[in-house]
Amino acid sequence: MRMNCPICGTRDAREFSYLGHANLRNRPDPDAGDVVWDEYLHNRDNIAGVVEDLWSHDYGCSAWLVVTRNTQNHGIISTRLAKEDAS
Repeated sequence: MRMNCPICGTRDAREFSYLGHANLRNRPDPDAGDVVWDEYLHNRDNIAGVVEDLWSHDYGCSAWLVVTRNTQNHGIISTRLAKEDAS
């Protein structure tokens, strides 16, 4: 599989590491308690279709990327720098 890094260009997927779902806005309050944090950290939806994931270009520029992909056919739809979502 090949992935496009907005900084480095198209690279082999082995240069990247999967870090989880890209929607970090649902992060619990630090004082939410063990049960809430356990649910957040360990239980994931198994979505069949389009998802946004957070990836790191570990063996390249070290940028954090949001990768939009289809879990049904493993196709990558788009990539963008995660810092673009921070604004």
